[in-house]
Amino acid sequence: MKEKLMVMVDVALGRIPAQLVLKNANLVNVFTGEIYPTDIAIHMGYVAGLGEYHGAQEIDCTGKFVTPGLIDAHVHIESAMVTPDQFAKAILPRGTTTVIADPHEIANVAGIPGIAYLMESAENLPLNVLMMLPSCVPATPFENSGADLKAEDLAELMAHPKVMGLGEVMDTNSVLNCRHGVFDKIVLAKKANKQIDGHSPGLAGKDLTAYIMAGIRSDHETVNVEEARERLRLGATIMLREGSQARNVKDLLPVVTPETQQHCFFCSDDKHPSEILSEGHIDHNVRLAIAEGLDPVTAIRMATINPAKHFGIPNVGAVAPGYKADLLIVDDLTEFRVEQIFKKGRLVAKDGTALFETEPINDSSMRRSVKISPLSDTTFDLPPNYQQLPVIGINSFSLLTDRLEYDETKRDSYHKITVIERHHATGSHYSALIAGFGDFKGAIASTVAHDSHNIVVLGANDEDMRLAVETLRDIGGGLTLILDHEIIGSLPLPIAGLMSDRPVQEVNDKLEQLKQKAYQLGVTPDIDPFMTLQFMALPVIPDLKITDIGLFDVTNFEFIR
Repeated sequence: MKEKLMVMVDVALGRIPAQLVLKNANLVNVFTGEIYPTDIAIHMGYVAGLGEYHGAQEIDCTGKFVTPGLIDAHVHIESAMVTPDQFAKAILPRGTTTVIADPHEIANVAGIPGIAYLMESAENLPLNVLMMLPSCVPATPFENSGADLKAEDLAELMAHPKVMGLGEVMDTNSVLNCRHGVFDKIVLAKKANKQIDGHSPGLAGKDLTAYIMAGIRSDHETVNVEEARERLRLGATIMLREGSQARNVKDLLPVVTPETQQHCFFCSDDKHPSEILSEGHIDHNVRLAIAEGLDPVTAIRMATINPAKHFGIPNVGAVAPGYKADLLIVDDLTEFRVEQIFKKGRLVAKDGTALFETEPINDSSMRRSVKISPLSDTTFDLPPNYQQLPVIGINSFSLLTDRLEYDETKRDSYHKITVIERHHATGSHYSALIAGFGDFKGAIASTVAHDSHNIVVLGANDEDMRLAVETLRDIGGGLTLILDHEIIGSLPLPIAGLMSDRPVQEVNDKLEQLKQKAYQLGVTPDIDPFMTLQFMALPVIPDLKITDIGLFDVTNFEFIR
């Protein structure tokens, strides 16, 4: 280290030429808020100096702007349905050089080995992938998942230098009722002097105060200015989220002021292939904020230095001496079109194209994750008292559902929905009725089913539903569409039943083809068929959901028998 520092000092003083110099750049200085012309000397992956420099390689940046690489403060990589290497190839050309990933999706399938797989997959990527360890696996005790992670299971990984802390604490009830399991995890993170991410939709007053008192210092679930201001007043930071489903940047921007901006930053949370390809990643958040009137330098700070400081990421988030040369060349600060991306001084993407290749890793332990007991003629049977049970009501482009009374006159418009445990072949399964899927005649199924990721299948008849489940078993997980006992199409997601190792564009093309075929088969056009299906088994979003154990009343937090 000493020799390297001495060389860097020599470069900073101009005694020896830098390996790379960005000449005549308009630097966005996130410390002072200034924009001014300067050369940027880069050596051995770090910024060596600002001023007038010469180097072995020089790039003329006249008329261009240089900013730090962008940071996504909270993301589930698995939501992009591709492995970390393919994810990196999709978002690095958009300017994201660091992500804070919460791997709770794969952890619900494969536990600690799943987290280790994601970390190993990201080890040699030019994308800086940092982790928050999942706090809630499973998300609730009302379903069977692939793992049950306690504090002692997380202890070894919490000490890893790429682990930034404890992931979103969704179980607010356990925090407020001082249950030992969640506090064991909170204390584990606090003893390691690491951050704890929040997830507290709707919490207010003393409940919110107590939640933050426990050490939970951020929230990405804030949806309006009032919620954001209350959290900021209590010392929490706000992540302005812009994902595929949850879009909160516009609504939250009024809370960003000169006094509060340092406590605000951007995240994507869940972003699917189509939106990454059409909109971008964190660059989209920046563009959107600027278009809504936010000062460009403030928007860039929120995507760079602010999250870096919050998470304590060393030497990241700024273009300054001693900082990693993770930086962007941008054409202007209004459209914020990223032209060139450097990671530790190496050009890794240009004009929307990744310039790096990746080496495959051994992912055999994450394959063949669909383990189900043999299906029978009764697997998809409804409960004997189904006419006395409520029907799940789908809402247009919403994750919220309604609790509908069963109506015999509408029986032909209902579909059957079944959740089947797929991690340990326990045979656990449950079926109910669902309304709002349109005049769909076949069956549709997925192994992506938040958060426990069991198999969820919806259909008009048992035969097609059975073939859909068997198809997912045979392809190792993914999405499938069936009609008249024929496979119309499938999207294999062989890595934990959540991800493909194919490029994002290819995955998106197949997904869009499946969706269009589903619409052609009668799915109502005002829902996303697969996304809607994937959230029907999440028993934390009101009002009525289904797990492999039963029909669940989210409002009253109890099963309906």
